[in-house]
Amino acid sequence: MAEVKKIQMTKEGFDELQEELSRRQTEDTSKIIDKINEAKAQGDLSENSEYDEARAEQAANAQRIEEIKTILKNIEIVDDSDLTTDKVALGSIVTLQNTATKEEYKYKLVGAAEVDFRKKKISESSPVGKAIANQKKGKTVSVSTPNGVIKYKIVKIEK
Repeated sequence: MAEVKKIQMTKEGFDELQEELSRRQTEDTSKIIDKINEAKAQGDLSENSEYDEARAEQAANAQRIEEIKTILKNIEIVDDSDLTTDKVALGSIVTLQNTATKEEYKYKLVGAAEVDFRKKKISESSPVGKAIANQKKGKTVSVSTPNGVIKYKIVKIEK
């Protein structure tokens, strides 16, 4: 039997996933059941779009619950207590500067299962993540994109 590859994740990401699982299993599931019951009370289910939408929401919620459970079974929490600001590592907060435009971007390098672009969390396996991993402050890295190569200078590394 093939060995299951562990999914690396920060402690913060692990905690967020556990909170999401708990919320989905309790609050979200309860709200969805209420929606289904309200739709059933309206009568004929064959032409009841509210019922169909609630059932679809229920299926999506159940699927996400199973996905989270699978991730949590295969998790390896990265100990960031000994994280330094010498090199970029999983859990590091990195400020990058586009060398052409001089624009700066601040990202947290995280495991693939905890990526969240709205929170500026990028994966260590993304093109930018791969380019900056294990690099030091001041280093300029090149990232291949569909629009060509972009160069970033590592301006700052934080815990």
